[in-house]
Amino acid sequence: MRVESVTVLMVCVLSLCLSPVLGQQSRDYDVVQWRSLFNGEDLTGWKSVGKEKWTVQDGAIVGESIVGGDGFIVTEQEFTEFELHVRFKADTPGNSGVFYHMTYEGDEFGNGMQVEVDPAVNRHTGGLHEPYGRGWVVWPAAENETVIKPYDWNDLLVKVAGNRVVTRLNGVLMIDFTDPKPKNSKGVIGFQLHPGKGGQKIRFKDVWIRDLSH
Repeated sequence: MRVESVTVLMVCVLSLCLSPVLGQQSRDYDVVQWRSLFNGEDLTGWKSVGKEKWTVQDGAIVGESIVGGDGFIVTEQEFTEFELHVRFKADTPGNSGVFYHMTYEGDEFGNGMQVEVDPAVNRHTGGLHEPYGRGWVVWPAAENETVIKPYDWNDLLVKVAGNRVVTRLNGVLMIDFTDPKPKNSKGVIGFQLHPGKGGQKIRFKDVWIRDLSH
């Protein structure tokens, strides 16, 4: 089968999987605009920020704590408005995150917004946190805190359109929030490995995006 046919097939499958998740707001955008940010084989298009270990294992980006600091793997490309789909699975306790409009200098985090990712119930996965800034900005509703599948694969959808951010976890709306004072209007997308004493591990795969800025 040709590469072009495989790509079309993958996009069609993604469309079927996400159609009940995306909802009415996304129907203005043709599904062919989705593209993969991760090829499943290596870290082409990505850059490590920090001193933690990032590898590719079994078709997933894997972060492992080595020195116990903040570790990120970030896109080489910057984004403004977009929809992002990613599946994540934490092998160990501790929160991590999916960052957007993130900036950095060398191996140091600058700023940006974090969509919380945590394998435990009642840890606000899908909520927004601003490190070195406002801290917690918005939590999901209490009745949705049990949507997370602890230590299993979870589907996360993040939509950023202007100041409005919508997150869905496993098909459930977690937040629909208009940020009154965002720091950045563009930046890279990053996956975080939260600081720990070593041994922490998290996986990300099926990373798809569509650009809503045009």
